[in-house]
Amino acid sequence: MPFLENIEYDNLIDEFKTVLKKNSLKFTKQRETILQTLYNFPGHFLPEEFYLLIKENNPKSNIGIATIYRTLNLLEDSDIVTTISFGKNGKKYELANKPHHDHIICKNCGLILEFEDKNIEKRQNDIALKNGFILTNHIMQLYGICPQCQKKLNKKEI
Repeated sequence: MPFLENIEYDNLIDEFKTVLKKNSLKFTKQRETILQTLYNFPGHFLPEEFYLLIKENNPKSNIGIATIYRTLNLLEDSDIVTTISFGKNGKKYELANKPHHDHIICKNCGLILEFEDKNIEKRQNDIALKNGFILTNHIMQLYGICPQCQKKLNKKEI
């Protein structure tokens, strides 16, 4: 399944319905609410945070956390969402409808910033070609300590 870039909501729904049909699953109101919330949520989230967001925005919704996990896994397997792994702390998800970008992640507080750098992209492609590869996709994650956490750490050291 191709990586989704800048897809409109109607096309996203169609893509999701195709994935569901391929997996012999039905397009339910709960799954639609999950996809709609994903589409309107700009950031990265843990499934539990996403569950709370859905409950907050749809108090009458009967979506359980298990449905959230199953749907997110299906969407990840279908390249409709992407994830950043935090090891034992789980995965953070985001809808894969943005232009390609990379991430810098604070190891202290978990802040995730997105960035784009044409020089890095070109260098990665050059490396792939030099080794006989045609680059089809990549994930770049830089880890460090954000400015806010640096300030807090410096205060503790004084």
